[in-house]
Amino acid sequence: MSKTEPKLLKDTVIAPYAYTQAGGKADYLAIPKSLDELKDLLAWAEDRELPVHVFGRLSNLVVRSGGLRGLVIIMTELKAVQQEGELLTADAGCDIIWLSAIAQDKGLAGLEWAAGIPGSVGGAIFMNAGAYGGQTDMVAESVTALMPDLSLKTFTRDELAFAYRHSVFQDNGGIIVQVTFKLKKGNREKIQEKMDANNYARALKQPLSWPSNGSVFKRPEGYFAGKLIMDSGLQGTAVGGVMVSTKHAGFMVNVDHGTGNDYEDLIHLVQQSVYKNYQVRLEPEVRIIGDR
Repeated sequence: MSKTEPKLLKDTVIAPYAYTQAGGKADYLAIPKSLDELKDLLAWAEDRELPVHVFGRLSNLVVRSGGLRGLVIIMTELKAVQQEGELLTADAGCDIIWLSAIAQDKGLAGLEWAAGIPGSVGGAIFMNAGAYGGQTDMVAESVTALMPDLSLKTFTRDELAFAYRHSVFQDNGGIIVQVTFKLKKGNREKIQEKMDANNYARALKQPLSWPSNGSVFKRPEGYFAGKLIMDSGLQGTAVGGVMVSTKHAGFMVNVDHGTGNDYEDLIHLVQQSVYKNYQVRLEPEVRIIGDR
């Protein structure tokens, strides 16, 4: 048994914690403020044989309207950052946008691509996030994770099994708790210019004024998902409160109290239409989880 009774919220709606502002209830929800609290939560759930779901900013994720059984852990209070030369070490709950700003302030280059990415450091590792010519696997040096047996294990760069939107943590059940990035010394002004250029391009092309998960589909080989969706005449198509963006066809935006089920149903509608028109199967980049 865990010695400490963790702080828990019961029957809590997930939507306010999610970038999509959609998602049903969690049986239990907790936001640990330390590694010990995280361990207590995991021990508590194990004692009760409850499933555990661990998230950062809940970006790149669709939680269905029926919600999630068991315990949902949100890591956003674990966000400390330390510097040692060209190494920047951040807790998993740290916003990757914030970390890129810290890197710029310290004159460290390598995270400019992350300046506008919604999500946490842990999420960036988990999904091998990337944008504007940069990607997590280009700068991740090592990752410390809490394994299913509650032991801490540090993974070197070569052990992270990075691939397109994939890391070893999608397979091994480890909970990312800390990440070390290897960056390079650079000029603060030039780093900021690059970040500003990326964010300007993002603002021009992407529907940032609405809740969304960013790009919904992986890039199919030889094609661009957004163009296939646009050419299929799907921009503006909606299911419930979720719509294919009229600004960027690769995005789905929550325009009117959309639900997780609305997102999932619209994803399926787009997949069917694009396959009918172009015989290309679009694979979601976002994860879809929970009960209908």
